[in-house]
Amino acid sequence: MREALELARQAAEAGEVPVGAVVVDTDGTIIGRGRNRREERHSAVHHAEIEAIEQACQTLRTWRLDGCMLFVTLEPCPMCAGAVLNARMPTVVYGAKEPQSGSCGSVLNLFEERYGFKPAIYGGVLADECAAVLKEFFDTLR
Repeated sequence: MREALELARQAAEAGEVPVGAVVVDTDGTIIGRGRNRREERHSAVHHAEIEAIEQACQTLRTWRLDGCMLFVTLEPCPMCAGAVLNARMPTVVYGAKEPQSGSCGSVLNLFEERYGFKPAIYGGVLADECAAVLKEFFDTLR
């Protein structure tokens, strides 16, 4: 999660909403890193999780990440939760809750739907630190 936080800080420095994500394989090696780049890429789909998952798939040369864990500083939205399901990732660890679009329990829990695959969810990891990075970013915009 510390690496994801560093990526979130990099996103903030680039003027992006500070969210960072990493994918870790079975031996604990980071195989995918991502940060928000929606403004930079002019794209709604360039979320941190999508970048990290894409890089992990390229690293492993497969779309199946069934032995991997996603660490992300903010609770995933529906799109990113869907990417986790499609990649068959068994574990999601997130920091701060996302009351507007969080899909691991805040608005809905997409992983409790009948998809035949249910990742384990661990929320609140370094939540205060993850939330502080977001708060600081939005405070500077006001």
